[in-house]
Amino acid sequence: MSRPRIVIVGAGFAGYRTARTLSRLTRHQADITLLNPTDYFLYLPLLPQVAAGVLEPRRVSVSLSGTLPRVRLVLGEADGIDLDGRTVHYTDPEGGEGTLSFDRLVLAAGSVNKLLPIPGVAEHAHGFRGLPEALYLRDHVTRQVELAAAADDRAECAARCTFVVVGAGYTGTEVAAHGQMYTDAQVRKHPMRTGMRPRWMLLDVAPRVLPEMDERLSRTAERVLRQRGVDVRMGTSVKEATHDGVLLTDGTSVDTRTLVWCVGVRPDPLVESLGLPMERGRLLVDPHLQVPGRPELFACGDVAAVPDLHQPGQYTPMTAQHAWRHGKVCAQNVAASLGIGERRVYRHRDMGFVVDLGGAKAAANPLGVPMSGPAAGAVTRGYHLAAMPGNRVRVAADWLLDAVLPRQAVQLGLVRSWSVPLESASPEVARVPGKKQSAEERSGADRQTKGDPGDHRSGTDRPGVGKPATSQADTGRPGTEPAKSRPGGEPAKSQPGGEPAKSQPGGEPAKSRPGGEPAKSRPGGEPAKSRPGGGEPAKNQPGGEPAKNQPGGEPAKSQPGGEPAKGGPAGASATSRPARTPAKPPSTAAPAEPPSANAPAEPRRPSATPEKPRPAGAPGDPGPEPPADQPPPGPDTAPGPVKRSDGRAAEGDS
Repeated sequence: MSRPRIVIVGAGFAGYRTARTLSRLTRHQADITLLNPTDYFLYLPLLPQVAAGVLEPRRVSVSLSGTLPRVRLVLGEADGIDLDGRTVHYTDPEGGEGTLSFDRLVLAAGSVNKLLPIPGVAEHAHGFRGLPEALYLRDHVTRQVELAAAADDRAECAARCTFVVVGAGYTGTEVAAHGQMYTDAQVRKHPMRTGMRPRWMLLDVAPRVLPEMDERLSRTAERVLRQRGVDVRMGTSVKEATHDGVLLTDGTSVDTRTLVWCVGVRPDPLVESLGLPMERGRLLVDPHLQVPGRPELFACGDVAAVPDLHQPGQYTPMTAQHAWRHGKVCAQNVAASLGIGERRVYRHRDMGFVVDLGGAKAAANPLGVPMSGPAAGAVTRGYHLAAMPGNRVRVAADWLLDAVLPRQAVQLGLVRSWSVPLESASPEVARVPGKKQSAEERSGADRQTKGDPGDHRSGTDRPGVGKPATSQADTGRPGTEPAKSRPGGEPAKSQPGGEPAKSQPGGEPAKSRPGGEPAKSRPGGEPAKSRPGGGEPAKNQPGGEPAKNQPGGEPAKSQPGGEPAKGGPAGASATSRPARTPAKPPSTAAPAEPPSANAPAEPRRPSATPEKPRPAGAPGDPGPEPPADQPPPGPDTAPGPVKRSDGRAAEGDS
C-alpha cells in the first residue's frame, strides 16, 4: 500500500511551520512535498536590517533542505490546481513545467505587494517583500548618496538624497528608521553640500504611525523617528509618481529618485482559481483550517480567512505571528486526517508586538506591557532570535559586529531595477533575462490596454501595454505594427532574413575576414555531409531556407507578427490562475484575416524608399530592444546599452 502524498504550496511562515511539524508527526508514514520558488525560508521581520547593511542576506535565509528532514523540496511556482484530479501544476525557475499529485493539499502561498490605482506608482516605485527588493534598495540608496555627494547642482543633490516611504505600518516604519541611520552614517564618509543631509519621508493616510498596533507603541515609534529627522506625514499619500519626484495628496511636490512602496499586502491570487468561497481575497476555512466540502484541502497563512474564536464574526489578521501558529495547527489537523493524532481548532491571543527602530531603540509590548528604549531593544532582538528557525548564532554575530564596526556601504549591482517590478506576482524571485513572463503580469498588461480599472499601472509606454509610444526611432516595440527592421515585416538588409550585407553573417563573406572563402580542410570550408551544417543546409540552419521559427521566414506562432502560440507568453493556458489568465497581446494593426497555421505569410509590399542599414551607435539609433517580456528600464537604469571598448553592448544602471 502506497503512502499518502501531502503537497504544501509555499514555504513562508505558515508553509514552513506546516512542513516542519508534519515531518515530525508522520515520521516516514507519508510523502511530504514542499513546492516553493526558492530554496530558503525568509524571516521577513529582519529584512529592513538587510537593506540597512546590518545583516547579510543569508542570515535571514534559512535553508529548506537543511532544516526540513524527510521533506522533498520542489523548486517552482504553482500556477494551476485541479482539485477533482488532485494535481498541482507548476513552473520551475528555468521555465520547465511539472505536475504534483496529492492526497492532501495545504495552500500557504502567502501574499504579494498591494497596489493602488495611482499614476506612475507601478513604474517608479519598488516594494519590500523579498530579498531581491531589499538588496536592490540597499544598492540604490548607497548609489544615490554617492551621486548626491558628487553632484554640482544643489537641486540634484537634494533630490538624490530624498527618500520617500509610503506606508507607516510595521514594514514601512522599520524601513524609514533603519534607512535614516544608514544614510546618516554614509554621509560621514561622503559629506554633502553645506547645510544638506539625507531626508527620509514616511507617508500614510492613517492618523498615526503603526495604526494596527497599540497607541502607545505608535507614540514611541513616532517620537524616535522624529528625533532622527524623519519627516513623518500622517493623512498624506502619493497622488502621482514620476521619474523625478512625487506629487502628494496635500499638493506638495517632492523631488526624489526613491519611492519605497510599503502600503500593504494582498493574498496570492492563486487561491482565486479554485472557485471556492472567498473573503476579501482569502480562502474561507473552518476553525480547523480545512476548506468546507473539501476534506483534502487545507489553507493557512495570508491566503486563508481563519475565524477568530476570540472575536466572533472576525478573521485573524494577516501577520507573521498568526501565520506561524496557523502552520502548527494545520499540520496537526492534516496528520489527524491520516489517522495520526487528533484534530484541533485554531485559538490564539496576541502576545504583543515588537518593532525594531534600529540601534538600541525599539517599541514593544510583550504580554501587553509597553516598553521603549534599550529595554525594548533587548526584548525585540531576543524575540527574533527565539522565533528564527535557524541561523541564530550568525545573526547574533552580525549584531555584535555592527555594534563595534562601521557598516560597509558598497553597491554590488547584483539586482537591477527592472528585476524587481512592483507588480510582480513573485516578489521573492528576481526577474532575469529570458524568463517567461508570469501569467498575472500578462493579464495585467491586457487589462491596461482595455482600460480595466483593476489594473494599477498607468503608463502607456511599456512594451505591449496600451498604445505604444510612437516617438521611438523605429516604433518596433512589441504590440505595434512591426517596422521593416523587425521580424514579421519586410526585413531591412542589415537584419536577419533580409538580403544580408556582405559584412554581415549570412552574406557573401569578405575573403580577408574570418568566414571568407575558407579552405576546404579548415572549419567553415565546404562542409562534409556528415558534419553539422554540411551538405544541403537544414531548413532551421542559418543560410538555408529559413525555418518557420526564424526571423524572415514564415513567422512562428510564438514570434511577433505571427499567430501567438497557445502556450507562449501571449497564449491562454488552461492551468493558469484566473487572476493571471493571459489574453491576446494588444496590437495596433491587427490583420483583417489571421493567417492560418499552414499558409505562408503574405509578403509585404516593398517600400519606395527602403530603409538603409544604420551603423551601430549612430545618432538616433535606439540600440537593441529589451526582451519583450521584460519591463522597461527603471529610474536608475540606463535607457540604452552602454558602449563598451570591445564593441559589445552591456546593460546596467546609469
